[in-house]
Amino acid sequence: MTPLSDTAWIILAEGAANPFSGVLFFWPFVLIVIFYIVLVHRPQRREQAHRQAMIANLKKNDHVLLTSGIYGIVANVRPDADEVTIKVDEATNAKLRITRSAIAKVITDEPAASADNKTN
Repeated sequence: MTPLSDTAWIILAEGAANPFSGVLFFWPFVLIVIFYIVLVHRPQRREQAHRQAMIANLKKNDHVLLTSGIYGIVANVRPDADEVTIKVDEATNAKLRITRSAIAKVITDEPAASADNKTN
């Protein structure tokens, strides 16, 4: 066994004098992980669950906005094929077949109707 140098003994002695120095070193990393979970991960999961519920509850005659910016009305929903048919023009009866993931949001008049009920 080789003897330790004087510097090694000093380093070992400093570590023995403060046994919590290693634990205190990790606190900033623990706080960063907690802030990430609270500020980023949980809201993102909540939004993802809301979007999945919105797409799962899609039905005929819903007004939708696609991720491409196209507005349309749902004409047909095929859950087995993950496909939705959207009517984009009433005059020419133009329709688009899209995947469910292309729907950005379902546009409803419920907030406007509930605001009218509150004022009456």
